[in-house]
Amino acid sequence: MSIMSYSKALGAAMAEEMRRDDKVVCIGIDLQYYGGAFGVTQGLCEEFGEDRVVNMPIAEAGYTGLAVGAAATGLRPVVELQFGDWVTIASDQLVNQAANMRYMSGGALSVPMVMRLPCGGFGAAAAQHSHMFESWFAFVAGLKVMCPSTPEEAKGMLKTAIRENDPIIFLEHRQCYEMKGEVTEDPEFTVPIGKAAVKREGKDVTIVTYSYMVHFALEAAKILEQEGIDTEVVDLRTIKPMDTETVLNSVKKTHRVLCLQETWLTCGVAGEVAAVIADLAFDYLDAPVKRMGSPDCPAPFSPDLETYVLPSVNGIVQAVRELME
Repeated sequence: MSIMSYSKALGAAMAEEMRRDDKVVCIGIDLQYYGGAFGVTQGLCEEFGEDRVVNMPIAEAGYTGLAVGAAATGLRPVVELQFGDWVTIASDQLVNQAANMRYMSGGALSVPMVMRLPCGGFGAAAAQHSHMFESWFAFVAGLKVMCPSTPEEAKGMLKTAIRENDPIIFLEHRQCYEMKGEVTEDPEFTVPIGKAAVKREGKDVTIVTYSYMVHFALEAAKILEQEGIDTEVVDLRTIKPMDTETVLNSVKKTHRVLCLQETWLTCGVAGEVAAVIADLAFDYLDAPVKRMGSPDCPAPFSPDLETYVLPSVNGIVQAVRELME
């Protein structure tokens, strides 16, 4: 084990997979010697060369389409967008092409590509650099959506994603990049897709969440513990396919649940989790399912306004108190 930041863990995952399989290539803006917008690919070009770490122009739809074609013809591209918000530009290639190829070809084609999306708020970066679109892509048949919250999971989940034969939307919260933690050095370490993790055991209430909000939930659980409330925290890790079994088992134990996400609540992941619980575990509930996220407004540029709009640790604590009442 070694101590490593989230961003370095992602870089280590790509390096290990590029050594393992010469079909793995990296595509994006300023990846070669600058290391990308957040330094994740630093050192890769020096080891693997410019043919496998490829710089692209500011043309998200173009180089995403290039990656889809490359994947369909035998490569395993890992595409990095500078900011996840700009996946909207590339969405036609993902939704209408990558997601449909296996089905439309009767299984003759697969698209083993990973779309890495630096995303999320809490940086006062305004509305074009702060949003998350996991709900959009989880809706699309043929796409899988992953959201790691810790350095070790970032490494293990990215390695799993690169080895998958289907297109993966891989969301990396920018506030996690500098977080450090223990990371295994085993080059065969992976984290299974579609498997949630119970990050904290509890008996009174469940918080189901993912990505950066996992850390907020764990902080809230420490505060609630001082009030005698024992909180279980479930990290979904994969949004699609979702591990409903782990969620339902937790709810059946605690009988109360808060579905927490960072971004807009309308048609969001929290609503999907709430629907699954209502459908399959309604009789176990001692209180209505509660959701928490952001109101339906663009991310503010003002730090004070952004703090007001986004979920907070104190807000989570208050929501759990209300559930316990």
